[in-house]
Amino acid sequence: MGVLLVSLLLGLSMGSTGGPAAMMTNLGGAGAVSILYALAGGAVFNVANLLLVAAISIAGLAVAFPVGIGLALVVGVLLNYAIAPAGNPLLLFGGVALVLVAILVDALAYSRRGSDGSKNVARGLKIAIACGFLMGIFYPLVTKSSEGPAGLGPYSVSFVFSVGVLLSALVFNTYLMRRPITADPPCNFGRYFAASPRTHLVGVIGGAIWGVGMTFSLVAATTHFVGPAVSYAIGQGATMVSAAWGVFVWREFAGAPVSARKLLFPMFVLFLIGLGMVAVAPLYA
Repeated sequence: MGVLLVSLLLGLSMGSTGGPAAMMTNLGGAGAVSILYALAGGAVFNVANLLLVAAISIAGLAVAFPVGIGLALVVGVLLNYAIAPAGNPLLLFGGVALVLVAILVDALAYSRRGSDGSKNVARGLKIAIACGFLMGIFYPLVTKSSEGPAGLGPYSVSFVFSVGVLLSALVFNTYLMRRPITADPPCNFGRYFAASPRTHLVGVIGGAIWGVGMTFSLVAATTHFVGPAVSYAIGQGATMVSAAWGVFVWREFAGAPVSARKLLFPMFVLFLIGLGMVAVAPLYA
């Protein structure tokens, strides 16, 4: 809901250059295929995000984000570059390669953590990997929705995308509430609505914050200087923020063997260098 509200607000304000109905005019002239691409992107993102939450529940932030979103960066950059090449390919793909190595290092650290059984280790990594592949696919679908004379503008894409997220949530969230892929017991809508207003508000605010970032990423992707591949990759810098929270705030590796903790520093370094190379790729195109 937060994603939908903020996309509509930004579209009717910042996306209305040329008149209050600029976004609506763009939507009215858009082709059905473009709208379907944006809706599909929202649905795929929603499933990937649900898997990410499940992976966090099993493996923690310090593992789920670097593995899941790191893999999404690799898949997304490759697909987006194939659709709309932009930036220095050597820096772009070199950075992606370093991120891929960082993912492997993080997965190795998780496997050595020793706080969970081997079955949970494998399950957490499998869910994070599935999340990564889907999360890497959604942005190229969104990119396709902007192509051609009947394509959607960035603010229109953001709005239609958020509609896809909301509609798919009614299906996939309901299913996973009744058949959870984590160790949590099944949940019904009675428990959902029994949550405090503050809990629901936090969820809406989180969605709104993410929606602002997504919309600005789409706007940046429309510029020839940046392009979809680089815009998407830079957005995945959230991986490092989340991993840092997992390691330093939630202390998910506290009590882990030294062999596991020693891998965290090179993982952070590889990620930062890789993301840095991707970020400067447009400067040396």
